[in-house]
Amino acid sequence: MPRKHLLGPAFLMMVVISAYAQRQTQPDGRIFNPNPVVNRPDSIQDAGLFGYWSRMSNQDRAGGALLGKVVVKDEVLPWDPIVVTVNCNGTPTYTSETDSRGYFAILPSKIAGELSQLRDRERQMKVHFEGCTLDASLTGFRSSSLTITEHNLRDSPDIGTITLTREFTARGTAVSATGKSAPPSAAEHWIKAGEELSAQRPDRAQRQLEEAVRIYPGFAAAWYWLGTLQLRSNPGEGQACLRKAAASDPSFVSPHQQLAALAVERQDWQEALRSIAAYLKLDPKGNREIWYYSAVSNFQLGKLTAAELDANKLLAMDPLHNIRNGEQILAAILARKADYPDAITHLRHCLSYIPEGPDAELLKSQIAQLEKHVSKAN
Repeated sequence: MPRKHLLGPAFLMMVVISAYAQRQTQPDGRIFNPNPVVNRPDSIQDAGLFGYWSRMSNQDRAGGALLGKVVVKDEVLPWDPIVVTVNCNGTPTYTSETDSRGYFAILPSKIAGELSQLRDRERQMKVHFEGCTLDASLTGFRSSSLTITEHNLRDSPDIGTITLTREFTARGTAVSATGKSAPPSAAEHWIKAGEELSAQRPDRAQRQLEEAVRIYPGFAAAWYWLGTLQLRSNPGEGQACLRKAAASDPSFVSPHQQLAALAVERQDWQEALRSIAAYLKLDPKGNREIWYYSAVSNFQLGKLTAAELDANKLLAMDPLHNIRNGEQILAAILARKADYPDAITHLRHCLSYIPEGPDAELLKSQIAQLEKHVSKAN
């Protein structure tokens, strides 16, 4: 007897289709992940790194946050944010992202399962992070590491600088080397494009990038960003530019991730898997977005074993559940496989970090439905 998919259409719409609708483009056209977490009103993203820090009272400074920076040795910092991971006993427990200058912060208010009370921040930080190490992830680069000490938690929030060094033997890279061959005039337009993006003027940045690739058609990074910006108004042209970026530099992984995201939005699951395969050929480790796209695509194609592996890889890389539907898609996969108890366990865990509201109520409804099936089976 074939297994029935017992999760209703509303649930699937939330865990799969809503991911595409909620996938947000930044003011400069960048797409960082399918479901960015909503910023708190006082968040570092709103105030900027040192703006946030300067608003803290002296009492808050001790254990209130940890601050650091990422630099790329002998190269310009990429425009995309870089993921910084806190590893405790060999397990990723926290992630942060760099801002446009390479700075990042670790904030106790985002520790999973903790309520950050004003007088309890230092204790929380010590319990969770003392002795843990930090490194940064950028395809094609080797990261130095930092260790969080009691001194950082008690006296000095500045934990130092993480240095990324290019690995010339790596198959793929997130920073195309073709820019080093660009003639000065093309490089000048590239620099101006970065300035326009920083000033949140994407239309002007797009014109600069168009000039850069006109002068130097092999400028893979310029094609990539031109395509990314064009996705806002002309997805077809944006896709063409992304393909030119991939063709200009066969080791450049970033265009393949964007192409996978586009295919998922169109619900073209086979095309998504082709782009994902191209990405993983260059970077077998993958990242949380790639594993999310792969889990959704394999799930939709009925490849449940592959989808479950993908979803578990995603969760291992995303301890803070920045991709909000990640654990829910795993629950959907398990339910499709008739593993209802494990599906219920994951849905209940989702309620620990999804705020009260329509999404939480829908989760509770689905848990109740699955519990009825478990009860009948017993």
